[in-house]
Amino acid sequence: MKPQRMRNRGVLCGCMRWAVLLLAFALVACGKSEQRPGVTDVTGASPDLAFSMTRASDGAAVNAGDYLGKVAIVYFGYTNCPDVCPATLADLTDALQKLGPHAAAVQVLFVTVDPARDTLAKLKQYTAAFDPHIDGLRGTPNELLRFARRFRVAYDVQTSPKYEVMHSESVFFFDPQGHARLVALSTENTTAMAKDMMRLLADR
Repeated sequence: MKPQRMRNRGVLCGCMRWAVLLLAFALVACGKSEQRPGVTDVTGASPDLAFSMTRASDGAAVNAGDYLGKVAIVYFGYTNCPDVCPATLADLTDALQKLGPHAAAVQVLFVTVDPARDTLAKLKQYTAAFDPHIDGLRGTPNELLRFARRFRVAYDVQTSPKYEVMHSESVFFFDPQGHARLVALSTENTTAMAKDMMRLLADR
């Protein structure tokens, strides 16, 4: 059953939310228009996909080149996330299912911002519970920082007085050539999201 999306999430602090909104406004100012509410066309305004991390499913070292030829969808989160992450991955799974056989040409990359707790085994089990087209990625703190900074993704992990993780909710869509094409702040419209995936697949 699809997790209920909570409106009072408490995952994104005020400063991070403003950072995400300012980025969206900046991209629109560069001449990119939104496809629909919550989705911004970033073609030519955001860097190509680039990273070096470890894939949870098989322990292999992977980079952006391993996903060329597919539509790549990147989301930063963590397995202990109580609501936003499971709801977002459930939305992406629903959109993938709408693609039917075309889903084989789409790869969701779930990047943990909490590598201290998210072991490869835990990431593998977590992503497998949603869809086989979702890869869990884990990196060193420096690898994660470089990946997140490249796309201006904000995250923060506090270990005291209690363990708290905050992260932005942006979902990044890349075409089969690895070019950034869309940034979504909402994934609830899974039918429209499936259409976005199909449009990007047409660029192969």
